Amino acid sequence: MDLLVDGPDTAPTLVLAHGAGAAMDSRGMTDIATRIAARGVRVVRFEFAYMASRRVAARKPPPRADTLIGEYRAVLAEVGGRPVIGGRSMGGRVASMIAEAEFSAGAVAGLVCLSYPWHPPARPDQPRVAHLIDLRVPTLIVQGTRDPFGSPDEVAGYGLPPEIELRWLDDGDHDLRPRKALSGFTYDRHLDTAADAVAAFVMRVTGVG
Repeated sequence: MDLLVDGPDTAPTLVLAHGAGAAMDSRGMTDIATRIAARGVRVVRFEFAYMASRRVAARKPPPRADTLIGEYRAVLAEVGGRPVIGGRSMGGRVASMIAEAEFSAGAVAGLVCLSYPWHPPARPDQPRVAHLIDLRVPTLIVQGTRDPFGSPDEVAGYGLPPEIELRWLDDGDHDLRPRKALSGFTYDRHLDTAADAVAAFVMRVTGVG
């Protein structure tokens, strides 16, 4: 499996999976991965097989998140060590599905989710949080307050455990982009804030910072 690596080889590692519709080297993934790496974290990106196949064949729709668990575990075994795992949107959801077992086995140090898909857009009656309620893995979730996959009020009602830290970015959408004319924030500023939070979290849970 091809891996895309940014940051120092000797730094603590964050394994970062892509979202449902954008490849590991997409603009959004590169924007955040390189920023985190610049803060002293080794960021390892990879692609699920359905996404990799799009480079050479017809576009395939993303499969169910739970069918990708084995692929994520294979990457974790290839990377080795005791990294933090995570991803953007669907990639973070897949990582969250294996995080508890891998943490209990001593194979991972924590979990990072960027724009977690709490529920399908406009379907708050279909939450994707059952496996998070009993999570004991140190977890950081970075989310925009305008994300259609879950608002601050909705998330506040899920009863998440204290091990999950939430970092809300004002007026950010699912890509963490704010509305320039209205919010007073910028995309670059939100990415820098996210990268600061993720890098500090990785350093802390891996015992470096």
